[in-house]
Amino acid sequence: MAPKIAVPEKGAKKVKQPTAPSTASTTAVSSAEAPVAKADEIIDDSSNGPIYLVAKPLTIAEARKEERYYNFALFMVTILSFWTRFYMLYHPDQVVFDEVHFGKFASYYLQRTYFFDVHPPFGKLLFALVGWLVGYDGSFLFENIGDGYVQNKVPYLAYRALPALLGSLTVPVVFLTMKDSGYSLAACLVSAGLVLFDNGHITQTRLILLDATLIFSMTCALYSYVKFMRYRNSPFGRKWWKWLLLTGLSLACTISTKYVGVFAFVSIGLAVIIDLWNLLDVDRGLSLKKYAQHFIARAFALIVMPFMIYLLFFQIHFWVLSKSGPGDDFMSPEFQETLGDNEMALLSKPINYYDTIDIKHKDTGAYLHSHPDRYPLRYDDGRISSQGQQVTGYPHKDANNNWVILPTVDFPENDRLGHPVNGGDVVQLYHTVTGTYLLTHDVASPYYPTNQEFTTVSPDDARGPRHNDTLFEIRLNNGKKDQFRTKGGFFKLIHVPTKVAMWTHTKPLPEWGYGQQEINGNKNSQQVSNTWLVDEILDLQDDRLNVEKKKVKHIPFIKKWLELQIAMFRHNNALTSSHPYSSLPPEWPFMLRGVSFWTKNESRAQIYLVGNPLGWWFASCCLAVLSGVFVADQLTRRRRYYVLAENVRNRLYNSAGFFLLAWAAHYFPFYIMGRQLFLHHYLPAHLISALAAGALLDFFYGNPGVFPVAYHAPGATPKTAEKKKGEQVESSVQRPPTMYPPSSLISYLVSGVIIGFVCGVYWFFKPFTYGDPGLSVPQVLMRKWMNFDLHFAK
Repeated sequence: MAPKIAVPEKGAKKVKQPTAPSTASTTAVSSAEAPVAKADEIIDDSSNGPIYLVAKPLTIAEARKEERYYNFALFMVTILSFWTRFYMLYHPDQVVFDEVHFGKFASYYLQRTYFFDVHPPFGKLLFALVGWLVGYDGSFLFENIGDGYVQNKVPYLAYRALPALLGSLTVPVVFLTMKDSGYSLAACLVSAGLVLFDNGHITQTRLILLDATLIFSMTCALYSYVKFMRYRNSPFGRKWWKWLLLTGLSLACTISTKYVGVFAFVSIGLAVIIDLWNLLDVDRGLSLKKYAQHFIARAFALIVMPFMIYLLFFQIHFWVLSKSGPGDDFMSPEFQETLGDNEMALLSKPINYYDTIDIKHKDTGAYLHSHPDRYPLRYDDGRISSQGQQVTGYPHKDANNNWVILPTVDFPENDRLGHPVNGGDVVQLYHTVTGTYLLTHDVASPYYPTNQEFTTVSPDDARGPRHNDTLFEIRLNNGKKDQFRTKGGFFKLIHVPTKVAMWTHTKPLPEWGYGQQEINGNKNSQQVSNTWLVDEILDLQDDRLNVEKKKVKHIPFIKKWLELQIAMFRHNNALTSSHPYSSLPPEWPFMLRGVSFWTKNESRAQIYLVGNPLGWWFASCCLAVLSGVFVADQLTRRRRYYVLAENVRNRLYNSAGFFLLAWAAHYFPFYIMGRQLFLHHYLPAHLISALAAGALLDFFYGNPGVFPVAYHAPGATPKTAEKKKGEQVESSVQRPPTMYPPSSLISYLVSGVIIGFVCGVYWFFKPFTYGDPGLSVPQVLMRKWMNFDLHFAK
């Protein structure tokens, strides 16, 4: 039914008030601000600018009835969420996909063995807590996909129950976020339904993976901020502080699970900045002192407190992992010496001049090696070599790996023992088998025309005309002048004349180099992969064989944390290798590719990460339409066409605009990332797109007054238009504290159709979600969507 137009009576007195800004701030809107209740009146006064929707309040009985409807819907959504996530949680009883990593990390925590990972510790600590609570000792290390849980007595159901629980709770939080944003019941059901019946969310949140913790924490952050904004007109009250602090806590848990959680900070941070900008307006009546209090409260709750919680999780991480383990090699010698039973503390020995040593590359494990064979005259690309003796990287122990470390000027014959080598010393390296000295010079290496070739020269040349080319500086990675030691004394070998650093990589040399690694001089001497260590000292005298065991050291927490942060970011950025199931951001909104998690040949069963195609396409289309609505509104306003009721428009920008902003913050940054990316990276953005889809549905169908009669002022001058922009018709309607937006019959029909079809598609792809039952070739081909790399399709 068309809305009634209320025309002011002739001669009626008009009271003018300042209106809300024509472009509303992009921040979460509360139900108290939304045009809620039975909307059946519109005020249209052409002399006073844009029109406004006037809402008729609900009675107390009507409000309680609506509350019961919402509660019943929330209850049903929650039950279905638990069923979809916990259904067949026991299957398969084998290691699936990245459970090899996060299950293993939980075992390392339980064994208190130090490991290294590119993700922060919170999500992994939760898995370790589950293992500890059920009394597991962490003896199973999740080495391979397909390894059995039952025969290894692993409490995998307890582990999987944690993400399943968090995934189940995510759906009702989505529902509550929509409800407390002031949306109709139909809109709440659509948003929750798109997540409830999404195969991708279900698959990712019922296995031993971090995404359930990440997505639940992010959703709680959005919900808490929406709740906080409901109380923005009662600042510094108990509930205002409660929801502000809960927003900060949720943000802390988000970024402490995965670093992509920073996108949640960006989403809420931008909304907070806009909110603070609006509060700065003098018309708000805030003194600068009061404004400073608002600023400090938000800075503490959303920056300082989350950072302290983030540090706390790392403190727990260091406290639990007190023993030496597989993560030692990623850390500095100083860090390693803080771990019990570390090789540095047990076996590290000081290195003296004239010791015979073998030198090992930290990243590849190859030893510095040389043999009598020569470089070819010409390489495959036509470049000419020096034809000098080959210097290569060799992965096994061998006599050709042995080098004597010499001073640049010999000590007297009777005083050569006991002189320590220190960081910063300039030395020569003598190859024991061929009797030559290590050298690098301005000749291109076999594979890198920009890097220098390494070779060796005779003793006569080393002592004579080529002496300077054989000089190398021992530059310890900690930058200190400490004594040079075996095992953990990480160093760079810097050529004195040219300042290049000795480096190697894994690409094997051609047949002439026996498939060994190339050694060359890297002009980027600061590159971390230039790092080497001395593995052992050969032919030690008896008095140096037994070294007193070093005590476990202590270094400040902040120093350990900073070192680990740098290592995590460096290795995270280094994850650039290709993967058969990786995908790119343009493919995600339309779910063009999935990820194979697990297969079983005997039953033809498989778990394949795939979202709900209908749900993803629908949500993506809603994002496009919503963006179009904003563009159309801005264009029409430029021509002074006021198509939307002003309070409806404000809510559109404040709430749907906030969701659109959050989606963009969780999606577009992936375009500038160089690391491996997979479909599951889009799941947080997909959840937010579900919120935006519900908001768009409510915009079109939740209120009969969304498209009131347009007001156009073609002859208005800029001055008169600006005057009208600041005026509105006074409304004497008082809104009660509890109100609900209406759900029209058409909105229920539309939402029912959407949820019904989404549920049907979920059921169709269910065999890929739960890994049961196995499908025949025709059944697999029926489910081959776009570029799905499905198993058993032929």
